[in-house]
Amino acid sequence: MKTNGINSPSVTSGVACINGTDGEPAELQMGHVSSVAEIKTTLARLNEQETSVTVRLNDLVASRKDLSRDLGKLDLMRAQLGSQAVATRAISNNMLSDAASTAKRISSAVQRLDLEQARVKATLDVVEQVVELKACVLGVTGSMGAPQDWETAAGYLNRASKIAKEIVCGSFAEEIVPSAEVPDPPNVTLEHAAESLCGLFLREFEKAAKEDNGVKVTRFFKLFPLIGKSDVGLDVYGRYVCQGVASRARSNLNAGTGGNQRKDSFFYANALSKLFEHIAQIVEHHGGLVDRHYGQGRMVRVIERLQVEADSQGGIIIDTFSDERNIDRKLTDIRSYAFTFLVQSFLPAQNLKVGISRTSSPAMFDRNTDTQAQEDDGADMKDVDGYLSEIAVMLGRWSLYSRFLANKCKDTASSADPAPALLTMPALLTSSSLIRKITDRLISPFNVMTTFYFRRSVEKAFQLDEQPSDLSLSMNKPVPSNPPYITSAVDDVMYIVNQIAQRSLATSQRDVVASVVPTVARVLGSDFVGMVQRKMRDESYPKGAIQGALPPEHIIVAFLVLINNLDIATDYVKRIVSSRLESGSTTGPSASDAAPSPTITDLYPLNHDAVFVTNILKSLQSSFEQKTSELISDGIYVVFKNVMKPRLRPILADTFRDVDYSMSEEDLEDLAREAEAENEGSLAAEDLVSRRFQQGWGALTKPIARILTDSNFAILLNVVISYLSEILEKRIWSYYSRINSLGAVRLERDIANIVSLIVRGGEYALRDAFTRCTQICLVMNMEDDEWEELQAMQKGAGDEGVEWKIDVEERARAKAMIRNPA
Repeated sequence: MKTNGINSPSVTSGVACINGTDGEPAELQMGHVSSVAEIKTTLARLNEQETSVTVRLNDLVASRKDLSRDLGKLDLMRAQLGSQAVATRAISNNMLSDAASTAKRISSAVQRLDLEQARVKATLDVVEQVVELKACVLGVTGSMGAPQDWETAAGYLNRASKIAKEIVCGSFAEEIVPSAEVPDPPNVTLEHAAESLCGLFLREFEKAAKEDNGVKVTRFFKLFPLIGKSDVGLDVYGRYVCQGVASRARSNLNAGTGGNQRKDSFFYANALSKLFEHIAQIVEHHGGLVDRHYGQGRMVRVIERLQVEADSQGGIIIDTFSDERNIDRKLTDIRSYAFTFLVQSFLPAQNLKVGISRTSSPAMFDRNTDTQAQEDDGADMKDVDGYLSEIAVMLGRWSLYSRFLANKCKDTASSADPAPALLTMPALLTSSSLIRKITDRLISPFNVMTTFYFRRSVEKAFQLDEQPSDLSLSMNKPVPSNPPYITSAVDDVMYIVNQIAQRSLATSQRDVVASVVPTVARVLGSDFVGMVQRKMRDESYPKGAIQGALPPEHIIVAFLVLINNLDIATDYVKRIVSSRLESGSTTGPSASDAAPSPTITDLYPLNHDAVFVTNILKSLQSSFEQKTSELISDGIYVVFKNVMKPRLRPILADTFRDVDYSMSEEDLEDLAREAEAENEGSLAAEDLVSRRFQQGWGALTKPIARILTDSNFAILLNVVISYLSEILEKRIWSYYSRINSLGAVRLERDIANIVSLIVRGGEYALRDAFTRCTQICLVMNMEDDEWEELQAMQKGAGDEGVEWKIDVEERARAKAMIRNPA
């Protein structure tokens, strides 16, 4: 088919070819055209594509001309650079090659000259050292001759020691140095001279030591390092000072022979202290001399020798102390002590086979007097306290001595390593026999005796325990003006706790603290708290003689005092621990004019001991506080249940007695006139509820408040208020449909007055317990528009601005409490 001279199939294929070059389908295929207009549209598009392709081809041809021109310029520049490169190579070959060869010859000559100069200089050095060696050899032999100038001879040997050994033993020196006066090789001559001088110096040193001539001792001691015999000098000096240490220690220990000095409670502690002080003085005063003449850190060798002597003399003192004080026998008596009073106190009441349940009663005391006297004879507390004090002083001096030596050894090590390091116990102490003896003969008995001393003190404190006198719940009777009111056992036991803590920490021994502090915590938690708990349960439990009756007054007072015991004991332990952890504090009853006590870090500088001691003291406080808090909570609940709770409902019943919240305003005015006529203006209707409650609440709480500690009463008040808010809420709900609008206002005022009376003088947060009561009264007195606004906010879940403690149903119930007027 032909249309306007155009073959349809060929046109179709051309369009497909052009449009298909980009992978896109043709919008119009000639095979699908159905009119002349569509054929013209397709042809127009093909013309546009042809024009675009033509323009692109023309641009490509034009850019090719510019590219050819640039390539021609590059060829021209390459030709020019080639000629320049040829000229440069010619200059290098003709002009610079001669200069390079000349420089190479000059450099080789300079290197040969430097080598010759170095060889000449080395030769001169060897010659100078050989000359110096010959002068030293002649000087040594000459000084050791008739002049006997030992310092000069030692000086020549010291100068010779600075000459290289290869030169001293070399063949050149063997040829040049020997002479007619000194025919031997120089190394042989110097060795013989050093040995001869060493022997001479040893003899003179020992002679001066026997004569106690300190000047000559120092003179010959300084000569040993000059002749290369430093180790010999340090050894002989170590023996010399050890002899002095041994002599001084024996004289101190023998000072008490044949007299009463050994009976002094601190005789052996003083002897050990003097031993350590003598050694420390030697190290401190002679350390500079040793470091100056023997080199930095060489004093450690002398310290090692001194420590060996300290092991011997200190061991003798400790063994003598154990034997003279009969420590082993005392430990046997302590381990056999039965703690009869404590054991019997914890036995069930029915096993006592007596009619009196109070274990501290005169009958019980008389029954155990003989047994206690026998036990006291076997383990005298005064003797144990004296032994503990003396051992504590000995351990404290040992700790101070150990820290001193650790610092001296650290100074030696830190000179080579500038980085700061923890203070550690030096090996010469950890491997010494004295530290093992201290552990076995001092630390172990100290821990055992401290356990006995504290537990026996607790037992004796409760044996002699006394209640505070003149305490009464009657407000008409005055109470003593020295609160808090506690029994004597608290002060006695806490004094011993403070003493033991102070004594144990003063030893600066981690092993002591690790044993004593947990023991104190265990005895406080089991014996002290246990005794108070037993008294609260068996002797002073507030329970009425008959059902519904109040407990006797003296029982209530005794129970309150026991609760105070726990609170004050907890406060004492907190103060004892905090006083030890705080820096610069003074502790103890006799420390009013004493210097500030050292901190934990000062007492325990080794390793991480300070952190360990701090944690174990905090553990003592937390464990004791946990146990006392639980018992205080139980005791407070007993007081509430048996003393306070039975009287709360009658107080509220009397408070709202004959109060009618459905009275009209006229009725209230009539009631007020009747009250005035009967001279009862003080009990007007508007004040009647608050005055009644104030009287009842004061009679209930004031007697207990003046006996309990502030913290205990605050806990009791929280418990009472929690219960009181519940019964007060029930009282409010009981007026449902029995109250008018005026009565609602009066009720809200009365509730507000009651809450104010309860929280007066206390924490404002106590009001939170009465939030439900106040919110009920608030809703009850809402105006209609306020109530509608509240309901609208509830439906829209908007921000009401009030944290409601009563739910939606309770609010509706509160709003419906007011009785509608007939």
